[in-house]
Amino acid sequence: MKPGLPTAMERPHFIGIGGAGMSGIAKILAQRGARVAGSDARDSETAEALRAHGATVHIGHAADHLAPGSTCVVVSSAIRADNPELARAAELGIPVVHRSDALAALMDGLRPIAVAGTHGKTTTTSMLAVSLSALGLDPSYAIGGDLDAPGSNAHHGEGDIFVAEADESDRSFHKYAPQVAIILNAELDHHANYASMEEIYESFETFVGKVVPGGTLVVAHGQAGAAEIARRVAGRAGLTVVTYGEAEDADVRITKITPRGLTSEVTVLLDGRPLTFTVSVPGRHYAHNAVAALAAGVALGIPAHNLASALGKYTGVKRRLQLKGEAAGVQVIDSYAHHPTEMTADLEAIRGAAADSRILVVFQPHLFSRTQELGTEMGQSLALADASVVLDIYPAREDPVPGVTSEIIIAAARAAGADVTPEHDKAAVADVIAGMAKPGDLVLTMGAGDVTDLGPQILARLSN
Repeated sequence: MKPGLPTAMERPHFIGIGGAGMSGIAKILAQRGARVAGSDARDSETAEALRAHGATVHIGHAADHLAPGSTCVVVSSAIRADNPELARAAELGIPVVHRSDALAALMDGLRPIAVAGTHGKTTTTSMLAVSLSALGLDPSYAIGGDLDAPGSNAHHGEGDIFVAEADESDRSFHKYAPQVAIILNAELDHHANYASMEEIYESFETFVGKVVPGGTLVVAHGQAGAAEIARRVAGRAGLTVVTYGEAEDADVRITKITPRGLTSEVTVLLDGRPLTFTVSVPGRHYAHNAVAALAAGVALGIPAHNLASALGKYTGVKRRLQLKGEAAGVQVIDSYAHHPTEMTADLEAIRGAAADSRILVVFQPHLFSRTQELGTEMGQSLALADASVVLDIYPAREDPVPGVTSEIIIAAARAAGADVTPEHDKAAVADVIAGMAKPGDLVLTMGAGDVTDLGPQILARLSN
């Protein structure tokens, strides 16, 4: 077996193997020589990509999917306690491992960069993975979304750097011991696991405490949540704190962001010297993500000018303002944004690149708990679009909450002056958009659920 394969993971079984985080870990283990197996609720291109790496992927959940010779069962926080494969693992005495523990084991012996914080983790992690690969450093990486083809969310590299998206939603990022940690921001989110901002701050403080002695924290300057974390950890022995942002006292200061269509030109002051490079995705938010990636790479000793040039190789990741196609003069773009800050950032980015085009949004709220807490702000964000279609809430892992529906968002959007159409039937959306769209318009399918499936349907309907 290849070096770095933990003994307990020689024959892992993944429950929910097709998920964004789970599939990446499964792929790396398969590339390291493990006999990977698992199950998922439905077949997918991701599952097929794992099979191409030698993994056994069952569709549906059943006790007999779990082989008695499995050395561990890997789960995420989304797996319910009554899952039949989990029950079978208990009967057989097979150890159950959280995906964060599995990922931490894969990082062991390497130089990890862990990217945490609200809004931009997948993009920033992807920027690092692509740019470090372009420089020939062949990093390992685990990302919460595909770069391009299905299964491209992870890679076992021969280099000594491991880039990982670090999920704060369930506190699983406490398991990692990075050499460089990035905190993009901290906002009140993940309401099922955090009751207050104080809990979130304490969680991030714990994460920073896991940075190895002599390591670096790269943190956004000018973001209130990130600034509070930086204040709390200032002066910790063995920790170097590097701030980035547009403020004059930021360590890596962004002096200029120049939009150029669907790209941006960014100039930073690094060690007192200007450095200009291209970010091949639109918007100020993505420019900040690129600078965070730049600061993290420099902290690992990579020459800034080399890394800046390589960052231009990044052209986006699936579901992050991904152009799905064009039909009848209408472009359809997919956005993973599901928190008001993300929604606003993506809509402002598209508005800046769209010139005089109309922006039409198909929005699917994600989680009842998030809608209950932030539904009003979601509606206000939709006021940045010219018109919106709002679907029912995508429940994911949650059960319905009485009184919490998309109407919370719709009412807030209308109060903010937005043109909003509610639609309870997802299958009808393509026809609704075809009746609204005109040549030159931009359509955004937006949300973290299965709204992404509507892009091809809309394009097909427009073509007809």
